[in-house]
Amino acid sequence: MADVMTASLATPRARLDAGLAALGLDPSQDQRGKLIKFIDLLARWNRAYNLTAVREPLAMVSRHLLDSLAVSPYLLGSLILDLGTGAGLPGLPLAILQPESRFVLLDSNGKKIRFVRQATMDLGLANVEVIQARMESYRPGEKFATIITRAVADQETLRRVVKPLLASPGRLLLMKGRRPDEALATPTANNAVIHRLEVPFLDAERHLIEIRQD
Repeated sequence: MADVMTASLATPRARLDAGLAALGLDPSQDQRGKLIKFIDLLARWNRAYNLTAVREPLAMVSRHLLDSLAVSPYLLGSLILDLGTGAGLPGLPLAILQPESRFVLLDSNGKKIRFVRQATMDLGLANVEVIQARMESYRPGEKFATIITRAVADQETLRRVVKPLLASPGRLLLMKGRRPDEALATPTANNAVIHRLEVPFLDAERHLIEIRQD
């Protein structure tokens, strides 16, 4: 029986569908198709441009798609900044899941930004804006309800960088691996909450630091 269940999850689409169900998410068939197309694009570009250390599309489903989508319940508002998006993570999967929200994906790496721009066009994501800039110098003239990042800098540096960018109320979301207990020990982090994320098919710890600005 275990072998049958394993075999039934041996394709990216089957694993994605099972993972979405485990997360309590039910996107449309069109959205599911776009999520798989994103993985196909990433795998193809990755062979030439080394965008991510994860090589296999099946592993990308859990480590990139489901890992990104697990944070969706914590997004606040309809204007979201993915700071240091890299290969479009978590911004592109979240933008596919939430077409009514507007996502700005920012990174200073030209190679990765070229991929993100192409993927945005190929996926037909009208709710995504892609920006190449350093986060320290980015001044868009508007503030974001949610700023999310995959730990591109230490927490205190990030708090200084995002201060002029984060709305009030607003949320700074830091995606981490192992539980970062030190986040609650710093004097300026007394409004931080750590959430343990259960990512389907991922045998590794995932946590989210939610820093609230109210």
